[in-house]
Amino acid sequence: MAESQHQSADAEREVPVWDIGVRLFHWALLALVVTSFVTIKIGGDAFTYHVWSGYGILTLLVFRLVWGFVGGTQARFAAFVRGPGAVIAYLKGMFDRAGHRPSPGHNALGALSVLAMLAVLLFQAVSGLFVNDDIAFEGPLYKWVGKELSDRLTGLHHFNEKVILALVVLHIAAIAFHFFYHRENLVRPMITGVKRVRGAVAESRHGSAVLALVVLAASGAGVALLVNAAR
Repeated sequence: MAESQHQSADAEREVPVWDIGVRLFHWALLALVVTSFVTIKIGGDAFTYHVWSGYGILTLLVFRLVWGFVGGTQARFAAFVRGPGAVIAYLKGMFDRAGHRPSPGHNALGALSVLAMLAVLLFQAVSGLFVNDDIAFEGPLYKWVGKELSDRLTGLHHFNEKVILALVVLHIAAIAFHFFYHRENLVRPMITGVKRVRGAVAESRHGSAVLALVVLAASGAGVALLVNAAR
């Protein structure tokens, strides 16, 4: 009887993790970040698409910050942002195959990666509003800061590209590590919205798709107002 209860408690089951807001944010952000990198390298007329992709990224980031408070259970920052003790505990057991239990949402270390990625992308998108190229382009909010500060922000904007690339590489490496070492597919839940876990996990729910669209529309409107504020 006890053995049967143990097997039931440790049985695999699928639970809702990433709601439609998180999934659309993730894949749209990926597409726009790739667009930004490609178009800035091409230059010329493609630079227009770099600017528009930057506005799109800023819209998505505003959406994700709001969704981190009103979205589904696993989308909320309160569900995955943990203290240093949880991070240290995760690091100690990171290579323990036998004791590994897939986390419904982000694990403690993955949460730090998410916060870092949001921070550097937010800086990149916001700083882009103030940059200039000394030739023909000035960001829509360039007049708010003047040439000297704009030049500094432009330098940081270029340097931050390397930081973003480094975090992207770490993100891909983490996905590969979980897939090949722990046999845990982190991509599938970001497509389907559900994840296979073992053992007892807290109840979670997906956020409202209608609310996600409202928040996204409001985020886009806010960015549009900001971009056009100095024109």
